[in-house]
Amino acid sequence: MTEVNLPNTQESSVDRVSLPASGSALGRDPFDDIVDPEPFEKRLDQVEARGTRVQRERVSPRPAPARAPDPEPKQQPAHNIARLTRRRWSTTPSLSEIELGDPQDVVDRLLNDRARRVVASLSHLVEGEAPYDRFGFSPEAIKKAFPLFYALYRIYFRVRSEGHDNIPTEGPVVLAGNHGGLLPFDAAMGIIDIALNTDPPRLARAIVDRWAGGLPWINVFYARVGQVVGTRENVADLLEDGQLALVFPEGIEGIRKTIAHRYRLQQFRVGFIEHALRARSPIVPTAFIGSDDQAPILLDIRPLAKRLGIPMLPITPTFPWLGPLGLIPFPVSYRIVYGEPLRYHERFGPEGADDSRLVRYLANQVRRAVQLLVDRNR
Repeated sequence: MTEVNLPNTQESSVDRVSLPASGSALGRDPFDDIVDPEPFEKRLDQVEARGTRVQRERVSPRPAPARAPDPEPKQQPAHNIARLTRRRWSTTPSLSEIELGDPQDVVDRLLNDRARRVVASLSHLVEGEAPYDRFGFSPEAIKKAFPLFYALYRIYFRVRSEGHDNIPTEGPVVLAGNHGGLLPFDAAMGIIDIALNTDPPRLARAIVDRWAGGLPWINVFYARVGQVVGTRENVADLLEDGQLALVFPEGIEGIRKTIAHRYRLQQFRVGFIEHALRARSPIVPTAFIGSDDQAPILLDIRPLAKRLGIPMLPITPTFPWLGPLGLIPFPVSYRIVYGEPLRYHERFGPEGADDSRLVRYLANQVRRAVQLLVDRNR
């Protein structure tokens, strides 16, 4: 494997956007093969100018020509009013607002007071008497599952984390992180860590790959504890509700990296950039250190996996030799680092989501930012 030297400074700020040099740490420049007489920087300035013009016109609209009022104003249908009215952001009460009584059951006795307050606060994401929200999240399910994942967080993986101040306290947020480890314990540790270290507590809604969302029983469990299948409609609705979406843009390629490619990020999918721009959401690059060590893959037999109709068939030091027990992750120490938010939406606006070259370029910038965080904290 070729040794890579990464730059010492993060090049993904919103005030300075420049093309990565050929032969950079992220591989060949994806725009080298594009023939375009117009420099890409000029295109970026045009997109920015267009977004600024549209925003200025929204603030100071041109006066409409005078027209006679209708004799009887027409009433908008109820469903149109509901669609045009901006949804209220989903929020949770702060920990100081939660009143705790005496422990009522075994679950309460397994958690300390702060963890109990977090669970009680997250239950407010479901309105009224409904057992779960429209994405399937159930406060009762997360209350029962929280002690197990809390024990994994505190005892088994011994998670350390930093950079929580970079997570906005309200409104839509996209957390983009590296992925690894066969089973999605990195997502679970991220969800627990964010809930425990934000006030008011925020529930990170991990975006699940569609193939995992089709697994019987498992898909229901994912939904009940707050994870969401990654359709465009689901992600857009989450951000419109002002929620926090945890995405792994590497997809399945991230979790089947062999041991020779540990912590080398694969190609990023670009959909999260489009959603962040349209929802005016900051992107927080996030590094998960430990996930690539919890189940080191020696070999991935892809041809056989394809015949069996499964995304991968890994060979690890314990799998398949120990059967299902071989999938149990090693008790490695986790470290989670949240980087500074990337506010691309402030420069390019929602209109930037329609420029495919810009979207691909910004996805590579986020990938670079996550790679820098990983390399600096390993």
